[in-house]
Amino acid sequence: MQIRKWDYKDILKISQIETECFPQEPWSFQMLASSFDTDSFHGVLAEDGGEIIGYGGITVAADTADIANVAVTEPYRHSGVGTAIIGELIDVAAACGCKKVFLEVRVSNAIAMELYLKSGFKGAYARTRYYSDGEDCLVMVKEL
Repeated sequence: MQIRKWDYKDILKISQIETECFPQEPWSFQMLASSFDTDSFHGVLAEDGGEIIGYGGITVAADTADIANVAVTEPYRHSGVGTAIIGELIDVAAACGCKKVFLEVRVSNAIAMELYLKSGFKGAYARTRYYSDGEDCLVMVKEL
């Protein structure tokens, strides 16, 4: 497995994985492409044999960062890919001088919460009815 920065040519495959992993509210190709063109956004992906198997994105603003999305394809879940992507995003935030990294996760997504807890994140507060279907989210934070 290799972790690297996104290239623009990767966005089509990333948008396909996004739709597979987040069928309720996927980022569109256009959203991903516009993120790529934003200086404050940093995208990384994981490859295995040249195939994109996961990705993540983080937005840096002053001394904080927000992880926008992390996704891993079904066959590679529970194999350390998500942990590696999150680790790389945290490294990006630290290199940019961030003191805290935030993320939002659906309260029903116990698997993601477990991954974030293993990566050093802690629950900070909840946002009620955050998602379009009315589900709450848990905001998590990691101090760097």
